[in-house]
Amino acid sequence: MKPTVQGAAAAEESFSLKAIIPPLLAIIVGMIMVILDSTVVNVAIPALVDYFDTSLKTVQWTITGYTLALSAVIPLAGWMSDRFGARRVFLGTIIMFVIGSVLCSVSQSSTQLIVFRIIQGLGGGMVAPIGMAMVFRLAPPERRGSIMGMLGIPMLLAPALGPVLSGWLIEYASWHWIFLINLPIGILAVVLGFKYLPITERHETPHLDLLGMILAPIAFAMLAYGVNEGGTDGWSTTAAITGLVVGGVALLLFIVVELMQKNPLLELRVFGSSHFTRGILLAWITQAALFGSMLFVPLYLQQVRSYTPLETGLILLPQALASGIGMPLGGRLFDKIGARPLAFVGLIIISGGLFLLSGITVDTSLPHIMLCLGMMGLGMGLTMMPVNTHVLNSAPRHLVGRVTPLTTAAQQVVVSFAVAGMTGYLTSRITAHMAEAGKGGNPLAAASQGFDDVFFFTACIAVAGVLFSLFLRKPASDGGNSGKKAAPAPEAASMIGH
Repeated sequence: MKPTVQGAAAAEESFSLKAIIPPLLAIIVGMIMVILDSTVVNVAIPALVDYFDTSLKTVQWTITGYTLALSAVIPLAGWMSDRFGARRVFLGTIIMFVIGSVLCSVSQSSTQLIVFRIIQGLGGGMVAPIGMAMVFRLAPPERRGSIMGMLGIPMLLAPALGPVLSGWLIEYASWHWIFLINLPIGILAVVLGFKYLPITERHETPHLDLLGMILAPIAFAMLAYGVNEGGTDGWSTTAAITGLVVGGVALLLFIVVELMQKNPLLELRVFGSSHFTRGILLAWITQAALFGSMLFVPLYLQQVRSYTPLETGLILLPQALASGIGMPLGGRLFDKIGARPLAFVGLIIISGGLFLLSGITVDTSLPHIMLCLGMMGLGMGLTMMPVNTHVLNSAPRHLVGRVTPLTTAAQQVVVSFAVAGMTGYLTSRITAHMAEAGKGGNPLAAASQGFDDVFFFTACIAVAGVLFSLFLRKPASDGGNSGKKAAPAPEAASMIGH
């Protein structure tokens, strides 16, 4: 029996923004918990060194181990979702992350903390790619930009708010609370997820890409390890060279294997779409400029200006607030005008903020710094999710579950390379400025000049992104669908019925 026009209209009406908000909220709570945890530990490192009476090198493994675990499981997200269902895997990984968080809070030694952080990473790695894929499938094409823009808020707010929360907890409570706070957030995410997330269909996975499942974690984890060691101890160290060589060889083998597989772990064939390739290259340029520079503003404030972690977090708030404004605005505009104008304008704003920041000195006024941070936050909000949504729109809809792990894993490696490379550049520039100043030179002035050079370099990367954004083109079809208004997806139908 064919559906009536009135029935179709009623179904379309029932698929409203109000219906999407509950599952979207469940995904946002889960994502913000995981992303927040990636930043709060950075501020806590000195406290952890003192508490466990150990070396900085040892405690840094709490971050390295987490990053390696995160990188290792991201490529598995698509296959796990197909095999067991996205909802089940999403909730299971959040539960695992919360268990790891509680174990971290009761650690009795630095070794225990490192092991429990790895458990956290194994749980947290799949949350973002699975969450993004679920939201993308739930959202109707004509509202996809607005809804993905809402999802992008935790991706920008969490890194900015993390230092504030961490600084406050360390100053007024103890380091244990930076992990314990995940318990109530995680319980809320699980309750919301069980109640509102749709029960997604499992897909037949007749052939297990065993080689891909072995090579992908080795490739991404070893690349992340090599980059981390190179940025910390130098690129000529045995650890850095070993990580990069092993990771690079594993990545090349992984690419060959995936292109030969009928059911690959990561769908690399999407790079055959010029729209997808241009979009993801622009995303990498943006991420390199933004996340590479975001690390150095807190370092400047604490090392050159001697602000406390809490004060540093508060100074960074304009960036968080501006990105919170830019994200939903960028999402709504994306639905009307596409990604290219937003990426062009957003990257111009980011470039302006970074160029203004490149004139920083030992006594640059806080209003000037906060204005630059606000510009960067607004530019990020206008750029990031429209470009990410453009990338997903460029892929066939049925491959979205495999594309989000691909983009997330690639982002992890790109950001790691950017941070490590710019850390090495900062160190070399500070050394050069100290040598120019001679024995009587001011080390703080040399350090601020080094930060100047880094911000100028990232501004140039952002300008390259401005030029590259002109090559973006709107895909002819929406992820393989026609341009007509789509009927509610099966996931949406189950959500409404749920």
